[in-house]
Amino acid sequence: MTIIDEILTCANQLANAGKKPTVALVKAKLSQTVPLATLITTLKNWQHQPDFITPINDKKQQVNQALSTNDTSALIDSLLKNGAIKKMIQQSLAQELTEMKNDLAEVKILILNLTEQLNQKR
Repeated sequence: MTIIDEILTCANQLANAGKKPTVALVKAKLSQTVPLATLITTLKNWQHQPDFITPINDKKQQVNQALSTNDTSALIDSLLKNGAIKKMIQQSLAQELTEMKNDLAEVKILILNLTEQLNQKR
C-alpha cells in the first residue's frame, strides 16, 4: 500500500467515526513518517469513501498486478503476431482520411458559394 493509500484509509476511518480528518489526527494514525506537504495535498484532494478503510494485502495486490501484466503482454504479443493492430490502425487512418476529405469538399463548396455571393454583390 502506498503512503497516499494509507493517508486516504486513515481519513476515511476518521470520517466513518464521525471525526473530521485533520492533518494532526491522520498523522498520528500513520504507520510511517510522511512529508507534511504530501499529507496536506492528499487531504485537500481527499473525498470520503466509506468503504476504503482497510489496507489491501500487498502480496495479493502484487500477484494481481503480475497476472494483469502477463495477460496484457500476452494479448499485445498475440495482436502483434497476427497483424491485428496494424489492420486496426490502417482502418482507423482510412476512416479519418475519408472524413477529412469529406470535410475538405464541404469547405470548398462553401468557399465557392461565398465567392459567388461576393461577385453578385459587386
